[in-house]
Amino acid sequence: MLIKIAQLFLSLTILISLHEFGHFWFAKKFKCRVDKFYLFFDFLFPFAGMLNFALFKKKIGDTEYGIGWFPFGGYVQIAGMVDEQMDKTIIDSEPKPWELRSKPAWQRLLVMMGGIIVNFVLGIFIFWMVLWYYGEKPCRTLR
Repeated sequence: MLIKIAQLFLSLTILISLHEFGHFWFAKKFKCRVDKFYLFFDFLFPFAGMLNFALFKKKIGDTEYGIGWFPFGGYVQIAGMVDEQMDKTIIDSEPKPWELRSKPAWQRLLVMMGGIIVNFVLGIFIFWMVLWYYGEKPCRTLR
């Protein structure tokens, strides 16, 4: 039973990492600054600002990579992502070239859909591998 729980946890960890990497990759491709890349939340979801701490974090370049303590997802914080908690003066200011809000709509769409695209490609890959593996063995009636 413990092994099955560990397998589920590892599978979800890989899936979350790949999903968030999809957002990260498109953001970097379109030259957006990525402030944070976290596996798991480093705050008590959905209450941002409560119980903030990470089990591991390391800053490489402009990006802080980390592992949060709350294992129910992950996130990529991209500069210029507008949300309702932002300061009004930041929203009203002129967007910087490295911010997501300065990019054309099609680039913003690809950054937002990056995780979905990676999940879709991963699903096709897993399906293809299952078909390839089980396609090698003929049915007993055909032997």
